[in-house]
Order: sequence, then structure tokens, then C-alpha cells
Amino acid sequence: MTETHIDEAMTDQRMHIASPHEILPEPTLSRLPWYLAYVSLLKMRRVAYVSSTAIARGIHLDASMVAKDLSFVNVRGKTRIGYEVMELERELRSFLGFDREHNAVMAGVGSLGAALIADSGLQRYGLDIVAGFDVEQTIIGTIISGVPVFDITQAAEVCADMHADIGVIAVPVEQAQAVAETLIEAGVSALWNFTPCRLLAPDDIVIQNTSIYAHLAVMYNRMNAKKTDIKR
Repeated sequence: MTETHIDEAMTDQRMHIASPHEILPEPTLSRLPWYLAYVSLLKMRRVAYVSSTAIARGIHLDASMVAKDLSFVNVRGKTRIGYEVMELERELRSFLGFDREHNAVMAGVGSLGAALIADSGLQRYGLDIVAGFDVEQTIIGTIISGVPVFDITQAAEVCADMHADIGVIAVPVEQAQAVAETLIEAGVSALWNFTPCRLLAPDDIVIQNTSIYAHLAVMYNRMNAKKTDIKR
């Protein structure tokens, strides 16, 4: 399909718009931030319009896939012109929840936890870490990058006072499940898990696993496979 035909299809057909409570396919949801990053660059370069084909070319994806993914977002392209960059950037940011503040607490303020607290980029994407928790007495009572650190036993009180509904977990693997249960009892509704532990939680708790070690394993495996292919 040509670029013009794709853009006409976007304009002429009534495309699917996701409801606020609809669960998107995970592959689609994982690609939407790529589109946001790309159109944000275009906005900085003062580009006015962009087609799905141009987006696909810019991030090395299939154009029909990009058009289908963007059909979930409340934005329409114009015939032979494409999407208005500023509108698309605004709608993607809103759709992904990046334009709303989500208060979170950090369980485990070691090297990884402290780095996440210090990462101002998370705030630009709507995640505001308002408190940290630890069990190390030398750390409790300190302030890391403007964020106070409390004893994990104070989780319920702190989460309630700071209206935190997300718990970020970066503790040793043997403590992960117990910490998750503590945060759930404290009232969080979602857990961002940076440990290799598979957490058990009630069905109404959202869990997002981001295992650095798993990604390392995949990378090492792919590197070894390529080396093997070269030797053959």
C-alpha cells in the first residue's frame, strides 16, 4: 500500500478508537511510546505533519502496523498530509497517561532504587516518586534527591498521606514477595517490579515486571548466536 493510500484509509474509514477502560494488545501498547518519542523529535524540529509511512520509516516498522496502532488513539490523519505532529504528540502523551501525575513509592533505595529516584525523566512521563522505603537504619530518615526515606513498616501511613498508588520494587530477590505484600496492604494498586522474582498478588493488582537480568540474558544469547553464525 502506498503512503497516499494509507493516509486516505486513515481519513476515509471510521477507525477503531479505544475506550478508556479497554485493554490494548501489549505489543501495540509497547510500541506507542516509540511513536511518541519520534513525533516529539519532529515537534522539536518544527515539522508540521507526518504520515504513518514516515513514522514507520523513521523507526523501522511496517507502515500498516503503525497505522493500525495509531487507530487506537483519538487522532485522525488528513488525506495526503498525515497527522498533525503537535496534536499526535499531545494525544499520545494523554493516551499513555504521561500527562497525568501518578504518585509512587520506592521500596529499596540501594543503587538501583536511588538511581530511579534521581531520574527526573520519570516525572516527565507522569511518575512522581514521593517516598522511599528501606530496612537499613543508616538510610532511614535520610533524603535522596529530595525524596524522604522511611522504614518499610511505615508504608501504610506514608502511602495514605502521600496518595501513592504505585509501588516500585528494587529490593533483594528474597525480600521481594514480602515487600510486595506490604505495599499491597498499604493500598497501592500497581507494582513496578525490578526484581527477578515472580510476584504473587490479588487479581486487582497490576504488576509490571522489568527484569534487567532477563534483558541481559536475551542480549547475551543473541550475541552468542551471532558469533556462532559468523564462525560457520
